[in-house]
Amino acid sequence: MQSNINTTKSKTIYVPRINDELNDFFSMALIWKQATVNNDNIIFDFTDCAFLRPNAVVFLGGITRLIQASGRTVHLSLSTMQQHVKMNLLQNGFASMMGAETEPWQGNSIPYREYVEPNEDIVLKYLTDDWLGRGWINVSKNLKNEIAGRMWEIFANAFEHSLSEIGLVCCGQYFKNNKELVLAVADFGVGIPSNVRAFNAQEDIEPKDAMKWAFTKGNTTSKTAWPRGVGLDLLKEFVRLSKGSLAIYSHGGYAYIDEDSELYDNHSAFFGCTVVQVTLRCDDNYYCLSTELDSAQYF
Repeated sequence: MQSNINTTKSKTIYVPRINDELNDFFSMALIWKQATVNNDNIIFDFTDCAFLRPNAVVFLGGITRLIQASGRTVHLSLSTMQQHVKMNLLQNGFASMMGAETEPWQGNSIPYREYVEPNEDIVLKYLTDDWLGRGWINVSKNLKNEIAGRMWEIFANAFEHSLSEIGLVCCGQYFKNNKELVLAVADFGVGIPSNVRAFNAQEDIEPKDAMKWAFTKGNTTSKTAWPRGVGLDLLKEFVRLSKGSLAIYSHGGYAYIDEDSELYDNHSAFFGCTVVQVTLRCDDNYYCLSTELDSAQYF
């Protein structure tokens, strides 16, 4: 997978196993530092990579586009990948987006997508059909539309505030053994802490406090007529109800929400990216809006 070669020298970056624990953000930060420290072309080597969580896939996709936007080339070495890692990136379309000839196919992946401009209809179709509409989690049509609408707010916020020259990237996966449905979104803009500081005209706001402010009901830095962001309450409620989690890293700020807790903290591994990952537990329960409870008994 390779773009046009230029005369700049090449640097090989070895991609390790990347999951979604806090320590895995240090791996992303190291890759970020290696990829942005000079003007080298980049070769990503996956010899030591046994697993890539969706948050890692969108990070690699975004940083690849960022490097290319600077006029450099990127080569993602398929030949160094373990077979199961390669098959996942071929299946979800990441590999073909990066130049591989193999076409993606429908399996247990939520397709890899890149959005340079906001298009609500296209994104909502992706969320309702490819994320929530594959039968992996049992939700009513109304709740599915509501959750997709809340996720669209994350996309819309990124388009409005991130100032990212490459837009945003997303993908996901259904992990059958763990009964988890994961969706990740990333942008390489200015980040949530920076936006909150600018809006409040306070440069000394710590990343953790900026993250908490951004997720407080009623707070928004949106310039639109309606308060974008307040809908995250329903997304957080559903994540907790399904025993899942919502994790967000942005420029040194970290937020994690699950069934039992809501954490906002600083993270010492800084890199210029915002990553949002939603994990839903796929059990046998049927989920619907409270207003649908009277009819839910018939399902």
